[in-house]
Amino acid sequence: MPLITVLKVIVVLTVTPYLFVQVRKPGKWVGRPFAWLMNLSHSSLTDWGLQNTHIEPDFTILDVGCGGGRTIQKLAAVASDGKVYGVDYAAGSVAASRATNAASIRTGRVEILCGSVSQLPFPDSMFDLVTAVETQYYWPDLANDMKQILRVLKPGGTLVLIAETYKRGTNNMLLGPIMRLLGSPNLGVEDQQKLFVEAGFTEVVVDGETRKGWIRATGKRPI
Repeated sequence: MPLITVLKVIVVLTVTPYLFVQVRKPGKWVGRPFAWLMNLSHSSLTDWGLQNTHIEPDFTILDVGCGGGRTIQKLAAVASDGKVYGVDYAAGSVAASRATNAASIRTGRVEILCGSVSQLPFPDSMFDLVTAVETQYYWPDLANDMKQILRVLKPGGTLVLIAETYKRGTNNMLLGPIMRLLGSPNLGVEDQQKLFVEAGFTEVVVDGETRKGWIRATGKRPI
């Protein structure tokens, strides 16, 4: 095998795992472009997922796995008299999200923290709404993490979970193998329904945009 071919193979084998790590957990500097790319690629998905979500102007909202911060920006525009928090475990995502929302952070309407969904750095019953867009794939302990979200929701508060692929969905043949490479669970409609109910959520609804293969799951903390 020619030396140049060997070098190419070595580069691919070295770079590919690193890129997968950056997709899963963007670093503070190298990973920031990945976080900004999420802002572009997830915008339409987010709009679809939130289109029937009730948001009052004074809501206190949390976006879990806030990525590049575009969802926070959209939520803050609606909750104009409230406050939107973001949390992400990746330094690159936190940095990108803070940059995206710099003006709202300065006015005190947005706050973005580094933290894990497994130990959310917020008190009980704080939020009217929690959103999670394209992030559940990376949660380390789904059962516990859903209960953490339930804990920080106010009684009657809502969780909206949005993803661009699910088991047996239109995109699963293409994106399913990628999710497996990332070590992510591949959940279907029934799996999401069970996950919400077992965590203690009520009024659970799981639906999808079948043409695009997107999925949305919602549930409320009991009053």
